[in-house]
Amino acid sequence: MTPFDGVDTATLLSGHADWIGRQGAARLSRPALDCLETEFPHHVGRVDGPDGPERPRERHPVFYGCYDWHSAVHGHWTLVRGLRLFDDHPARAEAVDRIDARLTADGVAREVERFEVEPTFERPYGWGWFLRLAAELSLWDDARAAEWRAILDRLERRIVTLVESDLRSPSRPNRVGTHGNTAFALCCVLDYARTTGADELAAAVVEAATDHFATDRDAPAAYEPFGLDFLSPSLTEADLLRRVFDPSRFAAWLDDFLPGLDADGLSLDPVEVPADPTDGTALHLLGLNLSRAWCLAGVAETLDGHRDGAAEAARRCGARHAERGVSRAFTDAYAGSHWLQSFVLYLLTRNEGGVTPDA
Repeated sequence: MTPFDGVDTATLLSGHADWIGRQGAARLSRPALDCLETEFPHHVGRVDGPDGPERPRERHPVFYGCYDWHSAVHGHWTLVRGLRLFDDHPARAEAVDRIDARLTADGVAREVERFEVEPTFERPYGWGWFLRLAAELSLWDDARAAEWRAILDRLERRIVTLVESDLRSPSRPNRVGTHGNTAFALCCVLDYARTTGADELAAAVVEAATDHFATDRDAPAAYEPFGLDFLSPSLTEADLLRRVFDPSRFAAWLDDFLPGLDADGLSLDPVEVPADPTDGTALHLLGLNLSRAWCLAGVAETLDGHRDGAAEAARRCGARHAERGVSRAFTDAYAGSHWLQSFVLYLLTRNEGGVTPDA
């Protein structure tokens, strides 16, 4: 049983945190707290020589837990967002102590060095989640948050520079349902830019998103998911374009992009997952139900007053995914527990700042 069992779908999709309570806050933060110091198992990366790779904590002294770098980053985001949103967070002292111990000037310097040696490391998914963490710290009106962001400043500036360079490089968008998804990364960067007032970066993201996706039509949503998807390529693209276009233009674009999303509804059901999944494929699909839910909820809110039939269809579809996703996300399998609660928190609190266009 979890604090979220039996919660009605309208509440799950509301995007607000006022109903979650102390038990819910504790349940959402516990996996991140438990794995923050867990060095192994870990996706260490390539072997650079006969002596084997460096240990995770040596290679990345700030973000080494939670199996891989990006999961450690959004584990920190989960804790920081929880601290910001829940004044009476039951694990506040523990979370603050853990983050304080991890965020050191020397550790951040080592992280920056790694990106200088390996500038494509964690491109683009890890970059996006790191900028979400920086944006979250900027939203939290707290001296401790200001101190943590100041410590991370060198890494933040380094990743922004990498993102800006990447945006200037002509390339085809990656439409996969995993870490390389271009639209998801652009969502993260655009939300960061608008939240922190980085207007030039925001304009560059809007230009890139428009160039990549504005003429897309007839998305093959019915064929999803593909393999290890934890993101929907079609719905994630729609989630980006709702940030980029005004509601009227977005509604017209969506008519061509997802023509099945109308008063009759979108034929997209939650993915069926085994009762006790332990393998990575099934656990990714648990995340897919959650990410589909937040995309559909955002699309529905953007269409309200512009395509009411389509908005209601998206909301119904999102509710099915939210109910299935949240009910199954609290797994004891480490392959899922080290990241799924970040997706749950994002879904449940997406209207609490940091997610545009209402950031």
